[in-house]
Amino acid sequence: MIQKIISEIEINSTFLITAHENPDGDAVGSSLALANFLSAIGKEVIIYHCDPLPDNYAFLPMADRICSVIPEQFYDICFVLDAGDLCRAGSDLATFGKIGKIINIDHHPDNKKFGELNLVDPKASATGALIYRILTAAGHAIDYDTALCIYTAIVTDTGSFRYSNANPEAFTISAAMVACGINPWFVAERLYESQPRQRLELLTLALATLQVADRGDVASITVTLDMYNKTGASPDLTDGFVNYPRSIRGVEVAVFFREIEGGSFKVGFRSKGSVDVSAIAAAFGGGGHHNAAGCKIPGPIQEARNRVISYIENSF
Repeated sequence: MIQKIISEIEINSTFLITAHENPDGDAVGSSLALANFLSAIGKEVIIYHCDPLPDNYAFLPMADRICSVIPEQFYDICFVLDAGDLCRAGSDLATFGKIGKIINIDHHPDNKKFGELNLVDPKASATGALIYRILTAAGHAIDYDTALCIYTAIVTDTGSFRYSNANPEAFTISAAMVACGINPWFVAERLYESQPRQRLELLTLALATLQVADRGDVASITVTLDMYNKTGASPDLTDGFVNYPRSIRGVEVAVFFREIEGGSFKVGFRSKGSVDVSAIAAAFGGGGHHNAAGCKIPGPIQEARNRVISYIENSF
């Protein structure tokens, strides 16, 4: 499959790169790594994400070229990265008719194989690792900018090498990126030590909503639209909030409810490993990985929380 993708890159000229909604470090890093590579070999590249770029990824090369609207033109190839389903890349892409071929690159186990070409490997630590495989197979010498994006993709999706997907390949690729000149502290400082004040103010309000189920193995926190208004924070600043309830001793599943316009909630699930939260998310129309998944459900919050928590408690 990798050789087929390389052939498509060689024979085509115009490329659209996108990833899932609410882009995380892997979605952003893999998109920009591929964009840097394609630009370096003289291809025309447009990067489109349906949701805003989180501020802590703005340091990555070509981040300033990410569009929130797809420019009207024909694209020979559309790369959809880190998205289990085409709809996760946004409704605008799903209805955009000027694409020759979709290439789907992902590591979600529930990927729908929606592309004409599908490179899907659930054993990969991150989609950034799959981009690395493509670039090395193409004989491309990875430059500093591309290495910075790949390293960021892997370090974020493995939780700084704390999660179960931190496999040998993740360390091997990361070591290669460090050999390209990447300074791990430089990346860590920008990802984790440069947060705006509004994020901590929002986190303070979110932690006040902490609820732990009676038996102690499920915990949740919530962010509402009113909290954004009070703090001046934006939704992208909630990245990582779900890890706080997960960090409680005895908690096996953490749930993060984030209100969106219309009174609905985006729900993020995290597991410590004993529970497959992708199955829980799927029950509510979502999906993801064994340890990290999500869905969207209607409010109000108390009803939403009761539905979700009750389902989880009856699932294990």
